[in-house]
Amino acid sequence: MELYLDSANIEEIRHAASLGIISGVTTNPSLLAKEDPKIDVRKRILEIHSLVGGHLSVEVISTDADGMLREADEILKWFPEATIKIPMIPEGLKAVSKLSDQDVETNVTLIFNPVQALAANNAGATYVSVFVGRLDDTGADGMEVIRDVREIWDIQGLSSLILAASIRHPIHILESAKAGADIATCPYKPLMQSLGHPLTDKGLSAFLEDYKKMQDEIAKLKS
Repeated sequence: MELYLDSANIEEIRHAASLGIISGVTTNPSLLAKEDPKIDVRKRILEIHSLVGGHLSVEVISTDADGMLREADEILKWFPEATIKIPMIPEGLKAVSKLSDQDVETNVTLIFNPVQALAANNAGATYVSVFVGRLDDTGADGMEVIRDVREIWDIQGLSSLILAASIRHPIHILESAKAGADIATCPYKPLMQSLGHPLTDKGLSAFLEDYKKMQDEIAKLKS
């Protein structure tokens, strides 16, 4: 399963990219506004891509198909590698279908049930983003939707990539992989939390302490 970073923070993205573990980034208007309401979106998007390369979703804000298509066309003029991120609404599906005909990659966002994912696939979506954390927030089982989508995809032989979004904690990353998601897009904090373990820290400390003792003994023998 690939890992994407769900962020618009340059320092977070630079650090995660330096580890060599992420192969893309997802953004949305909320993440960009969180950094700075007056942010230069074009400059930030291009800076992110220069750091990571690979996948980068750029979201439209129109709610009608014609507006989404105009926005997509404008985005692709200054960032031809963009994956156009489109909301899971009927007008969004219409836009996805037209963009698919033009071989433009799309990421259908705000999916909360398997039929929405199926509709997005049928419209030609490259990625279907299931929001597991937001489903959990309502008392539902977000990961069950990932499992249902994976089962449908395997039975039907569907091609859209299943993207687990709205990741809240490291267990979501683990469960996404077990459920068969192709990608999990993670905020910086849970991604970093998933890389650590107290026993790793304890073990490393013991290794270093033992090595120091060994070097001290060698130094005594030479003195």
